[in-house]
This record gives sequence, C-alpha cells and structure tokens, in this order.
Amino acid sequence: MRAASPPGGTARVCPLLVGRDDELDFAVRRRDEAAAGHGGLLLLGGEAGIGKSRLLDELTTRAGGRVVRAEAFAGDRDTPGLLLGGLASGFRAAGDEETAERVQSLVAEAVSATTSDSARRRLLVAELADALTRALATPFLVRLEDLHWADQLSLDALRRAAATLDRLPSLLVATHRTDDPAADAAFTSWRLDLLAHRQAEELLLTRLGREGTRSMLASITGEQPSEEDVDRLYAAADGIPLHVEELVAVGVDTVPDTVGDAVVARTAALDPHARAAIAAAAVIGREFDERTLSAVVAGGDGSPDEVAAGLDELVRVHFIVPAAGGYDFRHALIRDAVYAALPAPQRRVLHARVVDAVPGLSDAVRSAHLERAGRADQAYRASRTAAQRASALSAHREAVGLYRRAERTVPSGTAVAERAELHRLLGSELAASDANEDAEREFARAIELYREAGDEVEAAAIVPALVAARHLLGADYASRAATLEDALARLGPDAGGRTALARGSLLAALAAAAMLDRRLDESLAFATQARPLLEGDVAERLAVDVTRGAVLVFAGRGDEGWGLLDSSAREAASLGLEATAARAYRMAGSSASVLLVYDRGLEWLQEGIAYASRIERWNDAHYLQAHLAHVEWATGHLGTAGTRAERARADGRGGITTEVTVLHVLGYVALARGDLTTAQDLLGEAAAIGERMRELQRLSPALWGLAEVAVARGDDATAIELSERGYRESARIADAAYLFPFLVTASRARLAAGDVTGARVWVDRTGALVGERGIPGTEYAVAHAQGLVALSERGISRAKDLLGSASAGWDALGRWWEGTQALLDLAECARRSRGPAEAAALVAEARRRAEASGAGAVLSRVAALEERLADGAETSVLSAREREVATLVATGATNREIGDVLHISSRTVATHVEHILAKLGATRRSEIAAWSAGERVGGRQDG
Repeated sequence: MRAASPPGGTARVCPLLVGRDDELDFAVRRRDEAAAGHGGLLLLGGEAGIGKSRLLDELTTRAGGRVVRAEAFAGDRDTPGLLLGGLASGFRAAGDEETAERVQSLVAEAVSATTSDSARRRLLVAELADALTRALATPFLVRLEDLHWADQLSLDALRRAAATLDRLPSLLVATHRTDDPAADAAFTSWRLDLLAHRQAEELLLTRLGREGTRSMLASITGEQPSEEDVDRLYAAADGIPLHVEELVAVGVDTVPDTVGDAVVARTAALDPHARAAIAAAAVIGREFDERTLSAVVAGGDGSPDEVAAGLDELVRVHFIVPAAGGYDFRHALIRDAVYAALPAPQRRVLHARVVDAVPGLSDAVRSAHLERAGRADQAYRASRTAAQRASALSAHREAVGLYRRAERTVPSGTAVAERAELHRLLGSELAASDANEDAEREFARAIELYREAGDEVEAAAIVPALVAARHLLGADYASRAATLEDALARLGPDAGGRTALARGSLLAALAAAAMLDRRLDESLAFATQARPLLEGDVAERLAVDVTRGAVLVFAGRGDEGWGLLDSSAREAASLGLEATAARAYRMAGSSASVLLVYDRGLEWLQEGIAYASRIERWNDAHYLQAHLAHVEWATGHLGTAGTRAERARADGRGGITTEVTVLHVLGYVALARGDLTTAQDLLGEAAAIGERMRELQRLSPALWGLAEVAVARGDDATAIELSERGYRESARIADAAYLFPFLVTASRARLAAGDVTGARVWVDRTGALVGERGIPGTEYAVAHAQGLVALSERGISRAKDLLGSASAGWDALGRWWEGTQALLDLAECARRSRGPAEAAALVAEARRRAEASGAGAVLSRVAALEERLADGAETSVLSAREREVATLVATGATNREIGDVLHISSRTVATHVEHILAKLGATRRSEIAAWSAGERVGGRQDG
C-alpha cells in the first residue's frame, strides 16, 4: 500500500470527514438553536483518534461566527484553573479582552492561594462561572478539547455556567476520551451529573467500518484502493480515523503494527532540526510557542533559525498545527508516541532544560518537570507547596496527584514525622475524593510512622479517620471498635493537653461507631465521656452532639434529638466547620428517612445535598441523594426515586453506605412495580453487604424487602423465616426503627399459611418491642398487624377500627407502601361486612394511588379485589343451604328450631352457622342477621 505522497511519506490528512454526517448535522442544529438564543453544552466522546477534533473543525467551518478554543492536557489536573487560563487566551484572541482579564485574574488568585478557605474557593467558582456567563451572552462557539484531563476548578466553573446556557446564544462543544486509563471518577461524575440534570447532551463517536476505511484511503491517495490494501489497512487501523491517516502517511508497503510505530517511522525521516524540535515539544507537553521551544532546544546545539526551520517542516507534515499564540500537536497520540520513543537520558535532559529555561512555571507544572528530570529534592518541595495550594481550594483531585508526586520524590533523609504527615495529608485528600481504599492505606501508613517516631498522640489523632475509611469499605463494628480501643490503650494514663483531646476524639469516634450499629446505650456512654474532653474544640464538641442527637431520635426521644441535630448542623455551618455540618445534615436526613419523619427529612436532605455540593463533599452529597431517593420511594414517587437512586449509584462509586442504600431503594422500587426477579437480585446484593458489615441499618432493610418479595411470590415460609431473622437482629440491640415493617409482612405471611395463632403471637411479641421504644409512627404497624389478625378471626368491627386507624396513620406519615396496602385491607373488611359501596370507593382510591406511582404489584391486588366485587362474591359466598340457615337465624330461631324447619339435626345447623360466620367474617349471630337484612334490602335474597 502506497500513499499518493512525495518520497519520505509526507503526511496526508483526509480531506473529507467520513462517516460522521448524522453527528455533524446534529451539532449544526444545536449551533443554529444557540444562535436563536437557546444555547447548551454538547459533549463529544470517543476513543483517541476517533475524529472528535475533526468533527469540531467541520462544525466550526459550517457554523461560522466567533470561536473560542481551549484544550486540556495530560497533567493539567495538578494545577487549578489551567483550562480556564486557556479559555481566557481564547477570549482574548476573539476580541473579548474584558473576559480574558477577569478570568486570568481569578485563575491567578486561585493558583496563588496559600490558606485553607473553602468559602473563598466556592466564591471563586461562582465568580468564574459568572464571568463565563457574561461573555457567552455574546454569540460564541466554544471548543473545549480533551476535557477528561481538565483540572477540578475549571470543571466546577463550567458545571455552574452550564446551568445558564439554555438562555444564552452560545454553544459549548467539549470533547473527551472514553478510553483514557487515567480518567478518574471525578470527571465521570461531573459528566454524568450534567447529563442527568439535562444541562448537557452527548454524542459518542464509533469506529469506522470497512467501507469508511475504504473511503478515507481513496480520499487520501486520490485513487481507488485494491481490496487487499483496504483489508490490510482496516485490520491495522481498526476503524480509527487517525490511525488510518498515520498508517497511510508512512508510505510503505508493510503496514506498521501500531500508530505509534507509524509516528516513529515518520519522525525518522525528518531532518535533524525537525527531530530536535519535535522532541523538545513533546517534553514541554502542552501548547508551546517558538520562544519557549527555542530556549529548550538552544540549551543543546540548536539555534533560533534551525528551530524555525524545524517547526516549518513539522507543520508541513502535519505533526503540529498553529494554535493561538504558538503551536500544538495535531493529536495527543502523536505527542505521546514521540515522547515514548525518546531515550530516558534525553528525556531527563530536556525536562531539566524546561525548568531552567522557562520562568514563571507554576509549582505543579515545575514539580512534574523536576521529577522527570531526576531532581527529586526540588520536585518534593515544589509538589508539596502546590498540593497545599490545591487543597486550600478544595481541589482534591489535584492535591492527590501532587501529594503522590511528593511521596515518590521524598528525600531519603526526611524525618519520620514529616513522612508520616505526608501520608496523613494524602489520606485526607483521598478520603475527600472518595478513594477510600487508598485513603485507608495512607492513614494506616501515617499511624505506623508516627508510632515509629514515638508519637502516640499524633498517631491516635489519625485513628478516627482510619476507622471512618474502613467503615466506608465495609469493616464491621467489632473491628472498628477494637482499633479505636487499642489507640486509647496506647495513650497511657496522661489525661492532659494534646492527650486529652486525642482521647476525646477516640471516645467520640467510638460513640459514632456504636451509634451506627444502633448500640444506643453504649453510644451515649461514650459520648458522655468524650464531651468534657472536647470542650476546647468546637468542631469536636459539635461532632459529639451530632452523634448524641442521632442516638436520641432512634431511642424514641425525637424532640430532643431532632433539635440537637438541627442546631448542630446550623452552628457548624455558620462557623465554617464544613465536615461537621455535612455530617450533621447526613445524620438528620438519613435518620428522618428511616424514622418516618418524611416532611422534615425532605427538608434536611435537600438542604444537606445543597450544602454538601457547595462545599464539594461529594461522598456526603451522594449518600444524602440515596436517602432522598428512599424518602421518595416511601412516599410513593417510584419513578423519581429510581432515577435518583441510579444517579447516586453512578456518582457515588467507592462509598459502600451509598451503594447499599441505593440497592435498598432500587429493590423496593422493583418490588412495587412487580419485577420480583430484579427486586430479589438487588436486595440479595444489599443483604450480602449488610452481612459483611454486620450493621443492622444495612442488613435489616434488605431482609424486609426480601420478605416482601417472598410474600408476593406466595412463599410464606421464606417470608416468615426472613422476618424472624429481622426480629432477632433488632431484638439483639432492642431496636424498633428497623423492626416495625416486619410486623405487617410476617403477619400477612402467617395468616396466608393458615397460622392464625402464630400470627397473633408474632404481633404480641414484636409489637411489645416496638411499643417499648415508642418511636412515633411505628404504632401504626402494630395496629395494622392486629387488624389483619382480627379480620382473619372474623372480628369485623375490631378489624375495621384497627385497619382504619392504621390506614389514617400511614397516610398522615406519608408512608405509601403500607398505607396503600392498609387501604386494600380496609376494603376487604368493608366487603366482608356487607359494605360494597364503601369497599368499591376504597379500592378506587387504592387504584388511583397505584396508577399514579406506577406500582404494578399493587395494581394486581387492586384488580383481584375489583373482580371479586364485580362478580358479587358476597352473594355466592354462601351455599343455598347456608342461605336458608342464615335467613332463619335472622328470625331469631335457635339451632334446634332451624333444624326442625329444614329437617336436619341441630349439630348440622351448628356446623352451617360456623361456616356462615367464617365466610362472612363475622363473630356473632346478630351479624348474620344484619347480612341477611342487607341481602333483602338489596333484592338479592333468594325466595
């Protein structure tokens, strides 16, 4: 295969955009809509070399108008605001000097930050977003390339600005790679959040087929290729347009194995000046200008004229392209291939030249070059300084990368305590980024080093963070408590100064751990011991109060507990104690979602999500989203609950508490919709996590959901077994919050199995524990279960009272699942008590609720009851002989008198009366008389 190119294989870019007509038409439509005042953000995703930039080129040509361009590069995450700095340059080139100056000024402030001020960081994000919004009020096409490498500050500003684009005449088009192994969860979360909130759209570009490869080859060479050439090229390029271009450009008969091989083969054909220029450019690693390139090359044997000649050749062969203020590689893969092919000694020399020749590099960029130049001591200092600045801006991803570099370059003679502190700092940034496994390792290493240095107090201060990370990874209460108690024992008898504070923090952590396991009395005891030791530390004191508040609400002392949680959250927020405030919202919202306090819970959850998002504590935000989904399920909003839970699951990867809560919600949603297989799978997965964590709040909700699935399948034995397990787990720690749902579920299962006595015993035994805790709202579960038992025992009046109370109570709470079931139970009660109109009205209301929620499982039960009402099941419930007996009972006749009339024995009459009572759900003969009178009034009594 030979390209139609001059000797040496001059690169040929395909003159046609092949196979992207639909995508281009879509993008052009969006640009036209933006021009009409309805802008937006369009994401173009795909593998490296798939044609994202080429599609952007075509869009730019077709759309016309003013264009702003910025790119992100590998390594940009280490420096806050790099992409925004590129945007500022783009606005300047487009003539918007005011926006350029404003954005540059704000980015400079971010880069120079030296103190931890999260509020200022959020204000910076808001001001940057406002500057972008003002600029985009003028029609622009904004090109943002390789966004998967963008820094966190830039992404946050873009996220905020995206909310306003639908009212602006500008279109932002951003490319991202779907195959970048370095892409992290933060960018994915950013992208999914925008898509979920419909603040962005996405096109994913796929590989070309064989015919697309043929079209590219013909367009590049100007000739119709042979089938053999097409087959060889298609096999080697695998449908990636950039690979096609680079492989064709080599101009040899044998196709190289990879695009990297093709690039290396082409660079070998360049003249020495061009080879020197491209090597230096690959090491600089970003957009570069001629002056910078000359400075780096001139550190060796080059000269400005030779560098200029080399640049001209590189442009001619399409290795690099002119960019605003300088040059850039045509594609990141070309730069990567050139860099990888450089011998290690040459790379080190060039990186050192960049440091020496380019003034004004940020500490983050400088530290990267220093590390690769082999100057470890300097790299260590620069990376720690840059990491502290990133952390001060809550740019946790950037801080992680920089602290990692500091770890790699730490000088051999560094003191043990300094190395321990480095691991602690890295662990904190990892925890803030939801990288819990890595955080756990770093905290453990920090503790180990502090103990090696003989500083048990500093080691003890890290143990609560270590335990928190282990909790998110699924460690059980026993192991977490043992770690905390071991740290307490190591502190020794000294109770003053730093030791007292460390001891108080460990006791507070024990209180929190015990509370999570619902060991309420133990938790209160630990908190009581901790509080006097922490009076001098407001953050720690408030943290203990948050734990106490959660304990009190689960212990049935709601007014006191809710007030403490609310006041702690607001005080912590007002003092800027973000971690404490976020935890208070987390505890208040999640506890309310469990304890049937849905109105207040909704308020706390929404407020907490907004707060956690503002301060960028994403683990807390995702967890609160999961509990908000639980509240939405509990109140009958199945569609919203499912969507929110799925989004929390996608965004909250790495947080096991979020994961298990999401599984509960999705399982319940599937159960309500009648998808029992999906419900079984999801709840089974949640139960496995709960078993592993050995926490009631993770396990019990899954057991209840599985019991409900078993009831729906008619597997009463399994439902009873799961409910008994739920009782044992709750009884172990005298819990009622997770026990009450089992009351109705197991009662229904036992009654379906014909075990009325067992159901009655179950209600008495379980109801006693629920009543002992006295959590408001749980009493309706007792009434509901008692009503079911009374109905089965033919106590219609008592059943009606109990079920009516339960139905009204569930409705007042907003508890949709039990409330709708109670409504149908009440309808069955009305049906048996000869109230067809009342029963029909209740069933109609249940249908309305089920249809509004999309609850197929409930609709099935509604339909069955409707059918029984329509078929007149009341008239056919008694046999002809039983109706005769009932008519005579209504006259006041005794069994003997009835026997004489019907010529049967009094014993047979007694048997008929017993059957009639059972079928009518009655308990006394007067109720039979009432039924008979109703039949006569309705004209349905046989003569």
